[in-house]
Parts: sequence; C-alpha cells; structure tokens
Amino acid sequence: MKKKVVFLTGTRADYGKIKSLMAKVLKSDKYELDIFVTGMHMLSKYGSTYKEIEKDGFKNLFKFVNTKFNQNMDITLSNTIVGFSNYVSEMEPDLIVVHGDRVEALAGAVVGALNNIKVAHIEGGEVSGTIDESIRHAITKFAHIHMVANEEARSRVIQLGESPDSVFVIGSPDIDIMFSESLPSLEAAFDHYEIKFDEFGIFMYHPVTTELAKLKQNISQVVDALIESNENYVVVYPNNDEGSSIILEEFNRLDGNPRFKIFPSIKFEFFLTLLKNCKFMIGNSSAGVRETSVYGVPSIDLGSRQQGRYDTMLSKNIVSVKEDTSLILHYIKNIDKVPVLQVSPFGEGNSDLRFLEILDSENVWNNEFQKKFIGLNQMN
Repeated sequence: MKKKVVFLTGTRADYGKIKSLMAKVLKSDKYELDIFVTGMHMLSKYGSTYKEIEKDGFKNLFKFVNTKFNQNMDITLSNTIVGFSNYVSEMEPDLIVVHGDRVEALAGAVVGALNNIKVAHIEGGEVSGTIDESIRHAITKFAHIHMVANEEARSRVIQLGESPDSVFVIGSPDIDIMFSESLPSLEAAFDHYEIKFDEFGIFMYHPVTTELAKLKQNISQVVDALIESNENYVVVYPNNDEGSSIILEEFNRLDGNPRFKIFPSIKFEFFLTLLKNCKFMIGNSSAGVRETSVYGVPSIDLGSRQQGRYDTMLSKNIVSVKEDTSLILHYIKNIDKVPVLQVSPFGEGNSDLRFLEILDSENVWNNEFQKKFIGLNQMN
C-alpha cells in the first residue's frame, strides 16, 4: 500500500522551494501525494496563487482559508491548527512535510506531533532575524525528520537536542529550480508581466513583526530612496504578516510612476529569471540573501530581518544598510562596486533526489515518535 505524504504550503515562497520535492513524490509508485494549500495562496489580494499549483499539474489539493489580509499571526496559527487537524483526521497521512519558518508550517508540525504522525521539516537550522527564527526552531522541536541545507544548519539542529540520526543534509530545494535549464527566458518573463525596462532592480520588503512601531518610518525612508534613485524597479508585494498594510499604503506613492512595476506575486520560475538578470536586489527578503548569492547578483539588505543569515555565508555580494534614505541612495548609486562572486553553500541542485532517497529508507519510517533530547555531551 502506498504511503500518504502531505505537503503543507502557505505562501508563494515556500511552494517554490518545495515543488521539486513534490514532483518526485508524485512520480514515485511508493507514495500518494496530497497537498494542503492555505495562507497567502488563498487570498485574491496576492493573486490567488493556489492556481499556480494547479497549473503545475498537481492534483489532490485541499484548499483552506486560514487568514485574511494583515491578520495577526497568532490567529492565523490557531485557524490553521484547527483546519489542518480536521483534514488530517480524515486523510490519515503517514508523513507531513513542512518548510521553513512560517506559522502555517508551525501549525502543521504541531498537528503532526500531537497526532503521532511523522513530520519532516525542510530547511531547519537556519539563522534569520525577528520572530521567524523562533518559529523555525520551534518547528524543529516538533519535527521528527530534519532535511537541512548544509552542514552548518545540521549542527544547529543537533545543538537544539535533535538526534544526529534524524538530520539529513539535502541542500536547498530551490537550487534544484535555480540550476534548471528549463527556466523561462528573460524575454518570456518581460512579455508575461509586461515589463519594458532595459535595466532594473528588484524590490521586496516584508514587515518585521518585532519592530512594528518603526515600520511606517522605515518603509517611508526606503520608498523615498527608491523614487530619488531614478532606477527602474520590479516590486513584489510583502507577505501577509501584521504590518503589511503599512507597506502597501506606501506603495500607493508609486502609482503612475513609469519606473515601477508592482505585482502582488510573481511565479517562482519567472521570478528567478528576473532575479538572474536584474542589476541588483534591494529589500529584506531571504531571496536577497540566498538566491542573489547563488546567482552572484548585488544585493542591498535593509534592516534587521535577515540579520545573521548572510554573515554565516561569508557572501561578498550583500551590503547591509539601515532604513535611511541617504544611506540607501549611496549604495544604490555605488552598486556597481559591490562584488558579484557566486556562493552556493546550499547543495548542487539535487535536493529532490536526496529527499526521495531518505523517504525510501526504512530507518526513517521506523524511528520512534517519542523524541529524546540528545545533549552535546552524549555525542562524544
């Protein structure tokens, strides 16, 4: 009998990072693939991106509305736990797969752990700023199987008391797509999104939920700098965390400005093509740290949201700037002086194969549900 594997996805970002894994499960004759789709995917304001999952040919989608625009994260978490728990009680999956540090992933891990269902966490052990890092490490403690991007992340998961036998290095799954030869051309991306720039930057800026009191001033400073820079920009909406309405209100100042093309969402493959060919990226998205480093694209990282993440990578293409108009303008005007070395401590683009190898291992399925804290002194 096939084992049921449920992937939970709540955002355009996590879907892009796990779709190669989902495709491997779908093609295997050992597993049944089911997908619980929720979060930003279900909001029309962000383009109802669940449709992209359907267009990619995935079946067995269960769509659940767990949030509304700019909803508090705790409400989103509680709603997702209720909805996913009801879904799991009917589907009775053998494995739940979650990714990263979003509240939907935390809900999936909690439901799995409390119902004695194996939970696999993709890309645990990462370092980032704000509440995201706390969520990521909390998911680690609920998960039974850890599939991390590199040895450094593996060490952090083990430091959290997880058994080394449960932590596997598979690389970062989005690299599978980044290295793919099937990415659309730049011309196709321009045509699809009606972009007419010869040269452009990409701007993405998310709320820092632990610094909401500063958000209005910070985003105002950033938008001032972008307007004054006289560069062209492809702008993507922030995520749906609390404070996103403040950012979108500032985006109203860009309406009618021919140097800005603003999108609620961009399909992951098209986004990668645009990123690979942009002059620079600016904002506080993880894409400005990880994906830019892989492609060797200059990146201006704003504020504290990704604090600590790129320090661990020793990446040379990233400059860190606080949200100050004059400082941001200085770095935009001098972006050509930023080194463009390519750094990829995230695998070789075969995470999907490693993922399937791990699923095919009997040891993974035979591991006990009851976890034990493994102290560092127990590993000597």
